[in-house]
This record gives sequence, structure tokens and C-alpha cells, in this order.
Amino acid sequence: MTTDTLEVVSRHRCFGGTQFFYKHHSRAIGLPMGFSVFVPPQAEQGRVPVLFYLAGLTCTEETFMIKAGAQRRAAELGLMLVTPDTSPRGAGVPGEDDDWDFGTGAGFYLDATQEPWSKHYRMESYVTQELFEIATTQLQGDAARAGIFGHSMGGHGALVLAQRHRNLYRSVSAFAPIAAPMQCPWGEKAFTGYLGDDRSAWAQYDASELMAASSCPYPEGILIDQGLADNFLENQLNPEAFEAACKKAGQPLTLRRHEGYDHGYYFISTFMDDHLAFHAKQL
Repeated sequence: MTTDTLEVVSRHRCFGGTQFFYKHHSRAIGLPMGFSVFVPPQAEQGRVPVLFYLAGLTCTEETFMIKAGAQRRAAELGLMLVTPDTSPRGAGVPGEDDDWDFGTGAGFYLDATQEPWSKHYRMESYVTQELFEIATTQLQGDAARAGIFGHSMGGHGALVLAQRHRNLYRSVSAFAPIAAPMQCPWGEKAFTGYLGDDRSAWAQYDASELMAASSCPYPEGILIDQGLADNFLENQLNPEAFEAACKKAGQPLTLRRHEGYDHGYYFISTFMDDHLAFHAKQL
């Protein structure tokens, strides 16, 4: 399998479009990577808007496509959906499978700078360069109409990559994001391991820190949904920090808090249509 060859693992007819699962050898990661794509029926007529979804801790490229219930509405709106895996697999780093919140399944959508992680744990480069290029050249995505969203660790990824790569993404939203990773155990653990002890390096991957230092990067607004029965809300997510940063930056933010909803895909699927419509309007 060469670098630019996509291997179709499986394909499934779905709401008039096609659900694909791919495997390829990644230049950025240096290992085989899997990703999934839903191609809407409108792609038969030409390029379509493309929406990248970043999943959370322990998930794979399959999780969103199986659980989120996004394809029906994406087919109606003519949106192509692309989801990468959440980390390299089989990198051979000692201890990479020891914890569920660090290493395998927990790449945090950054480029690691610390050995031994820096060789393969390069998820920022993978998502923003390699996967973006594949989706908009080899597949039917329109590079000029791309958005990004995600959940939990992937919500962190979406908010950070949207700000770090403003030239790529025209829209951004999130479900229950890790909104201030420098202030929570998940973020402190991941950033220390991947980026070292220099907190100024951490700030480059903290959505709230980036937003507080900017000036309204997304004038058409950002959408976030957060369940109030989320068991990670109090100690890990810190949506109020991002809310305050947006206020400082003059960034329009719709942060919706929902009584009774938790952290999982029952919550995500409930509000998925709203997010797809939000992106479709901007793309």
C-alpha cells in the first residue's frame, strides 16, 4: 500500500449516498491509518461541502458513523462527512496501551514534540494536511467549503484546529468539548506526555487560551452543546472558560446547556441535526 493509495475496507449504500471505510499508509503518522467517509448523493454532480468530525477518547473512525445518526440529514443537506481515527495504532511506544486517556485512542489532535511520541503521534498534521488533502483531491470534498466539529477530546481538537488553521475551516462546532485542557486532569496528563513541561507550548493547543488571545476568528459564530448531567462536566470540560474567552475576543458563541443529558452518543445524536444545519448554512 503506497502513501497515496486508499484501500476500501468496506462500503455501504446509505440514504442515497455511500458510507466508506478506508485504510491507507499515512505520510504524517508513518503508519497505516483508518478513516471513514459518508459521501452524499449530491457528490455525483460534483464537489460538495466537507465536514470533518473528530471523535473523543477511546473512539475509532467507526464510532461517529455508527452511533451519531448523521447520515440521513447529511444526505439531505449534501454534506460529505469525514472522520479520522483518534490516534496512531501500533506505534510501538512503551506504555501506549496502558491508559485509556493517553496513548492509543487518545492522540489529542496535536503534534507531539516529546520522545518517543513525536515520531508517530502527529494527529494535527494528519488531520489538517494529509486527510484534508485526501478529502478534497482524491475524494469529492470542496476545499473552499470545509468545516470541523467534534466531541469531548475531539471537541477540543475541533476548537483548536479551527483556530490554528483558520484558512482551512469556515465553520466550527463542538459537543461537550474539553474546552480548557490546561486546567483539567485529562489535558495536563496529555500535554505533559506529548508536549513536555513548558506550559507556553500547552497554550498553543488550548482552545480557551487561543481564543482569549485572538479577535473574533469566526464572526458567523460557534455552536457548542453541553449536557448538564455529564459526569465529566465539573472536573474536565470547563465550558465557562471558553465562554469567557469568547466574550473577551468578541467571538459570537451559542453555548447551549441541556438538563438531563450526559456525555455519550444519545446526547450527541439528539442535537446532531442542529450541528449539521449550522455548518450547512455557513458552507
